[in-house]
Amino acid sequence: MRQIFPLLKEYAIYKRRKGGRIMIDTKKEQERDELHRAIWAIADKLRGAVDGWDFKNYVLGTMFYRYISENLCSYVSIGEQAAGNADFDFAKMSDAEAEEAKEGLIEEKGFFILPSELFCNVRAKAANDENLNETLERVFRHIEESAKGSEAENDFAGLFDDFDVNSNKLGSTVAKRNEKLVKLLNGVGEMNLGDVKDHSIDAFGDAYEYLMSMYASNAGKSGGEFYTPADVSELLTRLGIVGKTEINKVYDPACGSGSLLLKAEKILGKDAIRNGFYGQEINITTYNLCRINMFLHDIGFDKFNVACEDTLTAPQHWDEEPFELIVSNPPYSIKWAGDENSLLINDPRFAPAGVLAPKSKADLAFIMHSLSWLASNGTAAIVCFPGIMYRGGAEQKIRKYLVDNNYVDCIIQLPNNLFFGTSIATCIMVMKKNKNDNKTLFIDASSECIKVTNNNKLTPGNIERIVNIYSNREEVKHFSHLASYEEIAENDYNLSVSTYVEAEDTREKVDILKLNVEIEEIVMREDELREAIRNIIEEIEV
Repeated sequence: MRQIFPLLKEYAIYKRRKGGRIMIDTKKEQERDELHRAIWAIADKLRGAVDGWDFKNYVLGTMFYRYISENLCSYVSIGEQAAGNADFDFAKMSDAEAEEAKEGLIEEKGFFILPSELFCNVRAKAANDENLNETLERVFRHIEESAKGSEAENDFAGLFDDFDVNSNKLGSTVAKRNEKLVKLLNGVGEMNLGDVKDHSIDAFGDAYEYLMSMYASNAGKSGGEFYTPADVSELLTRLGIVGKTEINKVYDPACGSGSLLLKAEKILGKDAIRNGFYGQEINITTYNLCRINMFLHDIGFDKFNVACEDTLTAPQHWDEEPFELIVSNPPYSIKWAGDENSLLINDPRFAPAGVLAPKSKADLAFIMHSLSWLASNGTAAIVCFPGIMYRGGAEQKIRKYLVDNNYVDCIIQLPNNLFFGTSIATCIMVMKKNKNDNKTLFIDASSECIKVTNNNKLTPGNIERIVNIYSNREEVKHFSHLASYEEIAENDYNLSVSTYVEAEDTREKVDILKLNVEIEEIVMREDELREAIRNIIEEIEV
């Protein structure tokens, strides 16, 4: 796992420009470095038999437990201190006293934790608790049950399902499991995450992202399926918000762990996303990770709505669409029901194209779904498998529909090896419903990257150049081309960037005349050497 550290350290540095120089926020950088070192230490020390991608559930689950404990304590304490009770500490209250405020806290925060079951108090007794596994299981159950019947019920239900305190992966006996759990509680407890209400960095959120990156990079496809690198997330989001300082809602139809949804919050600011964050994820483990991610980034239960279901056949947000910003990295070329389900051809999301995406390749089904739920003033930026841009059959017919109706704003070819678990070169399709022209911009950004460890990475400069070219709809030789509708139609609706952007010839140019002179000189020199060798041999023979 050590190979990922330099990359993530680079991600951790927040830079700002001043007077033409790059200034580094030293305090933030130091805090992140310290945090990442602590995370590395706990992961390296504790994982043991629970290796790689699976172990994240324990670390992230414990971090979440600590976060909501401290968040609740902070919320109650601030209220009491404002009322004049300067020495108040919720963690030191009796359970009986705290119960009196339970109903009100659930209504306001969406959950409740007894003082005795707060992270700090459970951790303090953990080393001497022979039934620690049962204690944690009970605490997690109580947290989830506290939200039942409230507006936050769906946000908390099953959040700790992947935190199996009785798993043999933690140890073959209860004593060994509890030993590992004590180390886990202490490791997370010792992380310098600061005060939840006063920290130079989004410590809990930053720690989450670091862990997800670290585990995804070492889990290959299993981890990469659920994690979009921060640089790609930033590019997608910035493409989607060009010209905007606020949006109505952001949506991801294949949200994974939620990194794309939260990138909008990081770039625009929480208050600039007026009506919240929406996503759907088919994998229940990843669905749980996404909800945890929301909480760790201080997104309240009333500000996000994440569902666990198949987006293509059972979409869960009919009442919330349309969305002003859609960003997504859906799975590449997965199977789906397609024409085996006779109802789908009449589904308002897919019917306009007159044909369904192939059963073996659902890529364009995600595109059609996103387009259908896109607001008239919105933008969708979606990572795509390159094959959908040129393959024939049903996929060509869907591309024709998209182009004929002027929905395709831009196609961007990305460098290869950007994503964990795959080395393929992906691309981005940007869609709009109200374009200012009838042209499509093609950008060849396949060389816009630097190599960091085993992966390529988009630098801030790379992202800036791509976004600027996109914003200005600028033509740059060997980099971008603004193609007319007629040009695309003449190419049989092929949307491959290479069809429209001529690659630069980087081969070394040879001066024939100069080369001939050099060859003549070499031949003459060879003749001189041969003559010299003959003279030496003659002298030796004599």
